[in-house]
Amino acid sequence: MITGIVVALPEELSTLTSKKIDKGCCVFITDTIILAYSGAGADNARAASELLVAQGAIRLISWGCAAALSASLKSGDLVLADTLIDAEGTQIGIRPAWHDHAKNLLSAFLKVHTGSLAESTGIVATGKDKQQLHIQTGAAALDMESIAIAKVALQNNLPFLAIRTIADPADMDLPKAIQHSLNDEGDIVLGKLLSFIALHPSELPGLIKLGLHFNAAKNTLKLVAKQLDHLTALPSQDQ
Repeated sequence: MITGIVVALPEELSTLTSKKIDKGCCVFITDTIILAYSGAGADNARAASELLVAQGAIRLISWGCAAALSASLKSGDLVLADTLIDAEGTQIGIRPAWHDHAKNLLSAFLKVHTGSLAESTGIVATGKDKQQLHIQTGAAALDMESIAIAKVALQNNLPFLAIRTIADPADMDLPKAIQHSLNDEGDIVLGKLLSFIALHPSELPGLIKLGLHFNAAKNTLKLVAKQLDHLTALPSQDQ
């Protein structure tokens, strides 16, 4: 039984494997786990999910970081979504058996937060915008890929999990350097980032703070990664 995992960013990818994976491609990291490096955004995540299904995956995981919408969440917190909310407000439920299995397993060594995960069609940069989304959706956190992956799973009648750790807290404004440094694929271009910092040195403390938050999120993902074999051991008929 093959489990497919979709990862958007190379930093998130490094929490699962040291193998080199080209964007848009996938590779088996164990006999039963196949990992796809999608790149950021819904379109990339959808294509990666379809690739994993074509490779024989019978369940899908959305893996990576998220932005907090709930003020109760801090960087490094693990969110195991029990509901997804797309950009139009449509809710998608998570099958309870695999979710409960994952929650029980991970709760033995981490605090597991549940709740809704909202879809973002772009970077939500300010604490004010996150607060507004929280009011509108009631979601605990948001990301750009999980909904697209969940919809592919739903179309193929496959179980799905969203495993996300918090990077930026709800009240944090992202440094302007981040948006100025992104390319059309949602990747940070180092040259653009360095040029922006040179022109706007006041951005540097915010970038350092964001880096610390992101490292906390990655460290939690690494802890969860150690349980992947157990996490994916639930028989398919029980999902």
